[in-house]
Amino acid sequence: MNGLYADGLALARELAQRTRSAAGPEAGACDLLVCPPATLLRVVHDALVDSGIALGGQDCHPAPNGPFTGDISAEMLADAGCRFVIVGHSERRQGHGEADALIYEKVGAAFRAGLVPVVCVGETLAQHRAGEANAVVTAQLRASLPERCDGALVIAYEPIWAIGTGLTPSPDDIAAMHAAIRRHLPSETRILYGGSVNPTNAAAILRVTDVDGALVGGASLDAESFWAIARSCG
Repeated sequence: MNGLYADGLALARELAQRTRSAAGPEAGACDLLVCPPATLLRVVHDALVDSGIALGGQDCHPAPNGPFTGDISAEMLADAGCRFVIVGHSERRQGHGEADALIYEKVGAAFRAGLVPVVCVGETLAQHRAGEANAVVTAQLRASLPERCDGALVIAYEPIWAIGTGLTPSPDDIAAMHAAIRRHLPSETRILYGGSVNPTNAAAILRVTDVDGALVGGASLDAESFWAIARSCG
């Protein structure tokens, strides 16, 4: 929940300009996706034309329409130009009490609308300290995903205790969790790491086995920081 019209437009334009101007190793080094607040979707969509940067929503309701004041459907996101939607983000799970069963419905809604769901999973600090991280994440995967996915899928592992705290798991810990997640997914499924990713640690994280990208939080609000993370993919 960050950014007014001028902020969102400026950030989108800056990123779009950088991708259009990129050459050499920077060109096509990674796929970029931005997920602004719903109020900025259309203006950001227009600013990203011909930039190669994809657009996504931050959440969606399971139903295509109906008396759900304040919600937004996957179909509405697609209509606004989105190709992706984040579901099950820890801030939704923790702050809004969203359970795996609801995430399961939202994943189905994303497929119904032709969107790629970015499904977030991750453990709390208490669960991490109790040695329950693997069991918690595995259970979230099993309960949040349909047995057969009807389209492309992205998983984002975000240890809740690392989000916005400056703390990150060790490379070995990230590799172990991503390997555990990989065992439950088709080989082509991308697995992102999210949790205090910044320009300083991004390159090391992105070199870890089975890490296919990053779900960037606070650092994505600054074009320079976000672009530095993108360049580290090379």
